[in-house]
Amino acid sequence: MQLKVAGAQLPVTEHVKRNLAEILKAIEFAAAEKADILLTPEGSLSGYVSRFDQQEVCRALEEIQIKARAAEVGLALGTCFVESDGRCYNQIRFYDRRGMFLGFHAKMLQCGTLDEPSQGEINDFASAPLRTFTFSGIIVGGLICNDLWANPQCTPMSDSHLTQQLSQMGAGIIFHAVNGGRGGDPEWGEVAWQYHDANLRMRARAGHLWIVTTDNCHPLGTPTSAPSGIVDPKGNWVVKVPRQGIHFFTYTISMSEDN
Repeated sequence: MQLKVAGAQLPVTEHVKRNLAEILKAIEFAAAEKADILLTPEGSLSGYVSRFDQQEVCRALEEIQIKARAAEVGLALGTCFVESDGRCYNQIRFYDRRGMFLGFHAKMLQCGTLDEPSQGEINDFASAPLRTFTFSGIIVGGLICNDLWANPQCTPMSDSHLTQQLSQMGAGIIFHAVNGGRGGDPEWGEVAWQYHDANLRMRARAGHLWIVTTDNCHPLGTPTSAPSGIVDPKGNWVVKVPRQGIHFFTYTISMSEDN
């Protein structure tokens, strides 16, 4: 069983129209490559914010759905979104190639300060139980940024090894949407990048999982906080794009070989 996945390292801003334009370009790329599913970074539509124009996001989301459905490209779309329960979730929204909404993963290991009471997104977003999705007959999961590497400088929450949990739930592929911090101290930015790289490789190998991951590249002249690309179940990068700028990639995953 095979799945051709596409990823887009995109600039994520707080301007929905700008973000929409970048996502539509990524869908065009995925369609031209005949990819089955496209992954975008954390908050790639709404921006990585808890306060945004929900109606504007809904209109943009409808445009994205129409374009992806016409191109027969599924989506693992990173965005923040207010659900019918009135709560805001930092999500990956999954759609199949026919445009059917499969559900969403909400970020679980949310970022916050280490003092008491913790400040940050931990107070801004709701969460939901970990779950899997079936895409083209393959069980997949979603994780968002710190969900995967549980950076001890970024969250007061304990590492619950979500990659291992998804593996035990039968997932063969994890779609990982990232929007990490950048700038500041260059030395520690490099340390963080290496930590993210190592965690992606080690957790893919430990869980015997494929991990597809993509980060925000805004501002364009700044290196990303984490690698974008694809790690195989042995912990090897099979695709890895440059650390700066907009990049699209595809790869055909064969589940029969390693899963």
